[in-house]
Amino acid sequence: MRKLNVKRIMKLIVVMVILVITILLFIHSTSLSFRDTQYREIYVCSGDTLWNIAKNEQQNNDYYKGKDIREVIFHIKKINNLSGSELSINQKILIPYL
Repeated sequence: MRKLNVKRIMKLIVVMVILVITILLFIHSTSLSFRDTQYREIYVCSGDTLWNIAKNEQQNNDYYKGKDIREVIFHIKKINNLSGSELSINQKILIPYL
């Protein structure tokens, strides 16, 4: 009787491990990956702000579809090593896309 319970417990553990691995693989495959990401360069024009650039990317770039504007701004700043929101005319900004 005891061996039967141990076998059941082992089967349950194996099923749980397989389930967890499957869930982790699904989450990993649906998240954005930097290795699948390409970058394009844009150059800041007079009147451009980080907010306007981020808003345009949020609306027109699948990489940022469904993301909050603050998250888009933060990500663009991080990619371009920007400490603040100030931009200069002709400054090159890298924008990720899928």
